[in-house]
Amino acid sequence: MYTKKIYFSGGNFHELQEVFAHMPGVVVTCTGYINGDGDTTYADVAAGRCNAYMGVEVTYNPKKMDISKLLDILFAVVNPYVPDGQGKARGEMYRAGVFYVHGEDEPQIQLHLNFIANRGKAPAPDGELTLNDPNSNPKLARRFCAVSGPLRHFQAAEEEHQDYLTKNPQVETYIDFQKLREYVKF
Repeated sequence: MYTKKIYFSGGNFHELQEVFAHMPGVVVTCTGYINGDGDTTYADVAAGRCNAYMGVEVTYNPKKMDISKLLDILFAVVNPYVPDGQGKARGEMYRAGVFYVHGEDEPQIQLHLNFIANRGKAPAPDGELTLNDPNSNPKLARRFCAVSGPLRHFQAAEEEHQDYLTKNPQVETYIDFQKLREYVKF
Protein backbone atom coordinates (compact mmCIF):
# COMPACT_ATOMS: atom_id res chain seq x y z
CA MET A 1 0.00 0.00 0.00
CA TYR A 2 1.31 3.45 -0.95
CA THR A 3 1.42 5.87 1.98
CA LYS A 4 2.54 9.43 2.61
CA LYS A 5 3.53 11.26 5.77
CA ILE A 6 2.73 14.70 7.08
CA TYR A 7 3.53 16.26 10.45
CA PHE A 8 1.25 18.49 12.53
CA SER A 9 1.79 20.51 15.68
CA GLY A 10 -0.62 22.53 17.79
CA GLY A 11 -1.27 22.17 21.47
CA ASN A 12 -1.00 18.85 23.23
CA PHE A 13 0.49 16.16 20.98
CA HIS A 14 -1.40 13.45 22.86
CA GLU A 15 -4.66 15.05 21.72
CA LEU A 16 -3.47 15.44 18.13
CA GLN A 17 -2.55 11.78 18.01
CA GLU A 18 -5.98 10.81 19.29
CA VAL A 19 -7.64 13.01 16.64
CA PHE A 20 -5.76 11.57 13.68
CA ALA A 21 -5.46 7.97 14.87
CA HIS A 22 -9.17 7.42 14.22
CA MET A 23 -9.50 9.07 10.83
CA PRO A 24 -10.38 6.90 7.84
CA GLY A 25 -7.36 6.54 5.59
CA VAL A 26 -4.85 7.20 8.38
CA VAL A 27 -2.63 4.17 8.71
CA VAL A 28 -0.56 5.03 11.78
CA THR A 29 0.29 7.99 14.01
CA CYS A 30 3.29 8.71 16.22
CA THR A 31 3.85 11.52 18.72
CA GLY A 32 7.21 13.21 18.64
CA TYR A 33 9.39 16.25 18.29
CA ILE A 34 9.41 18.14 15.00
CA ASN A 35 12.42 19.99 13.58
CA GLY A 36 14.47 19.76 16.75
CA ASP A 37 18.23 19.49 16.77
CA GLY A 38 19.51 15.97 17.48
CA ASP A 39 18.44 13.93 20.48
CA THR A 40 15.44 15.49 22.16
CA THR A 41 13.44 14.49 25.21
CA TYR A 42 10.01 15.51 26.44
CA ALA A 43 11.60 17.33 29.37
CA ASP A 44 13.88 19.32 27.04
CA VAL A 45 11.04 20.40 24.76
CA ALA A 46 8.56 21.13 27.58
CA ALA A 47 11.16 23.28 29.38
CA GLY A 48 11.97 25.18 26.17
CA ARG A 49 15.61 24.04 26.21
CA CYS A 50 15.51 23.12 22.53
CA ASN A 51 13.81 24.46 19.43
CA ALA A 52 11.33 21.73 18.57
CA TYR A 53 7.58 21.50 18.18
CA MET A 54 5.58 18.81 19.95
CA GLY A 55 3.52 17.15 17.28
CA VAL A 56 2.35 14.07 15.51
CA GLU A 57 3.52 12.15 12.48
CA VAL A 58 0.54 11.07 10.39
CA THR A 59 1.03 8.25 7.89
CA TYR A 60 -1.93 8.08 5.54
CA ASN A 61 -3.16 6.43 2.39
CA PRO A 62 -3.66 9.26 -0.15
CA LYS A 63 -6.21 7.15 -2.03
CA LYS A 64 -8.48 7.17 1.04
CA MET A 65 -7.61 10.52 2.68
CA ASP A 66 -6.32 13.65 1.04
CA ILE A 67 -4.10 16.32 2.49
CA SER A 68 -6.81 18.96 2.27
CA LYS A 69 -9.13 16.93 4.51
CA LEU A 70 -6.28 16.35 6.98
CA LEU A 71 -5.69 20.11 7.11
CA ASP A 72 -9.43 20.72 7.61
CA ILE A 73 -9.38 18.34 10.56
CA LEU A 74 -6.24 19.93 12.04
CA PHE A 75 -7.72 23.41 11.93
CA ALA A 76 -11.06 22.19 13.26
CA VAL A 77 -9.26 21.33 16.52
CA VAL A 78 -6.30 23.76 16.49
CA ASN A 79 -6.69 27.54 16.37
CA PRO A 80 -4.12 28.94 13.90
CA TYR A 81 -4.60 32.50 15.22
CA VAL A 82 -3.13 31.73 18.66
CA PRO A 83 0.64 32.36 18.73
CA ASP A 84 1.68 30.03 21.50
CA GLY A 85 -0.37 26.87 21.81
CA GLN A 86 -3.87 25.68 22.56
CA GLY A 87 -5.83 25.42 25.79
CA LYS A 88 -3.48 24.94 28.74
CA ALA A 89 -0.58 23.89 26.49
CA ARG A 90 1.30 27.19 26.14
CA GLY A 91 4.67 28.00 24.66
CA GLU A 92 6.39 28.12 21.26
CA MET A 93 6.68 24.31 21.27
CA TYR A 94 2.85 24.07 21.08
CA ARG A 95 2.36 26.44 18.13
CA ALA A 96 0.15 25.26 15.26
CA GLY A 97 2.16 23.97 12.34
CA VAL A 98 2.24 21.85 9.20
CA PHE A 99 5.46 20.18 8.09
CA TYR A 100 5.75 18.23 4.87
CA VAL A 101 8.14 15.64 3.45
CA HIS A 102 7.08 15.76 -0.18
CA GLY A 103 7.71 19.00 -2.08
CA GLU A 104 4.63 18.40 -4.21
CA ASP A 105 2.50 18.90 -1.06
CA GLU A 106 3.76 22.45 -0.46
CA PRO A 107 1.48 24.29 -2.97
CA GLN A 108 -1.66 22.62 -1.61
CA ILE A 109 -0.62 23.32 1.99
CA GLN A 110 0.18 26.98 1.22
CA LEU A 111 -3.12 27.42 -0.63
CA HIS A 112 -5.01 25.96 2.34
CA LEU A 113 -3.12 28.09 4.87
CA ASN A 114 -3.61 31.21 2.77
CA PHE A 115 -7.35 30.52 2.66
CA ILE A 116 -7.51 30.10 6.44
CA ALA A 117 -5.37 33.18 7.06
CA ASN A 118 -7.66 35.34 4.93
CA ARG A 119 -11.01 33.86 5.91
CA GLY A 120 -13.35 36.72 6.74
CA LYS A 121 -11.05 39.40 5.33
CA ALA A 122 -11.89 41.67 2.44
CA PRO A 123 -9.75 41.14 -0.66
CA ALA A 124 -6.75 43.42 -1.13
CA PRO A 125 -7.28 46.35 -3.54
CA ASP A 126 -5.55 44.52 -6.39
CA GLY A 127 -7.73 41.45 -5.86
CA GLU A 128 -4.89 39.36 -4.44
CA LEU A 129 -5.23 37.63 -1.09
CA THR A 130 -2.04 37.56 0.93
CA LEU A 131 -1.15 36.31 4.39
CA ASN A 132 -1.61 39.06 7.01
CA ASP A 133 -2.32 41.78 4.46
CA PRO A 134 -1.79 45.14 6.22
CA ASN A 135 -4.36 46.76 3.90
CA SER A 136 -7.23 44.56 5.03
CA ASN A 137 -9.97 45.84 7.30
CA PRO A 138 -8.45 46.09 10.82
CA LYS A 139 -11.77 45.05 12.38
CA LEU A 140 -11.53 41.76 10.50
CA ALA A 141 -7.77 41.36 10.92
CA ARG A 142 -6.48 38.38 12.81
CA ARG A 143 -2.86 37.49 13.03
CA PHE A 144 -2.28 34.09 11.45
CA CYS A 145 0.29 32.33 13.62
CA ALA A 146 0.53 28.79 12.22
CA VAL A 147 3.89 27.86 10.74
CA SER A 148 4.62 25.63 7.79
CA GLY A 149 7.65 24.31 6.02
CA PRO A 150 9.61 21.24 5.10
CA LEU A 151 10.34 18.65 7.74
CA ARG A 152 13.99 18.79 8.76
CA HIS A 153 13.91 16.22 11.55
CA PHE A 154 11.40 14.11 13.44
CA GLN A 155 12.15 12.14 16.56
CA ALA A 156 9.51 9.85 18.03
CA ALA A 157 8.55 10.70 21.59
CA GLU A 158 9.23 8.29 24.42
CA GLU A 159 6.99 5.20 24.60
CA GLU A 160 4.99 6.64 27.52
CA HIS A 161 3.76 9.40 25.17
CA GLN A 162 2.56 7.05 22.41
CA ASP A 163 -1.23 6.46 22.43
CA TYR A 164 -1.32 8.32 25.74
CA LEU A 165 -5.05 9.12 25.77
CA THR A 166 -5.94 5.55 24.89
CA LYS A 167 -3.88 4.38 27.87
CA ASN A 168 -5.16 7.22 30.12
CA PRO A 169 -8.80 7.94 29.15
CA GLN A 170 -9.47 9.86 32.37
CA VAL A 171 -7.12 12.70 31.39
CA GLU A 172 -8.84 16.04 30.80
CA THR A 173 -8.53 17.26 27.20
CA TYR A 174 -8.86 20.61 25.48
CA ILE A 175 -10.44 19.07 22.38
CA ASP A 176 -14.11 18.12 22.52
CA PHE A 177 -13.83 14.65 20.97
CA GLN A 178 -17.59 14.11 20.88
CA LYS A 179 -18.05 17.26 18.82
CA LEU A 180 -15.17 16.21 16.58
CA ARG A 181 -16.76 12.78 15.99
CA GLU A 182 -19.97 14.50 14.90
CA TYR A 183 -18.04 16.85 12.59
CA VAL A 184 -15.96 14.13 10.97
CA LYS A 185 -18.41 11.24 11.47
CA PHE A 186 -15.86 8.58 12.38
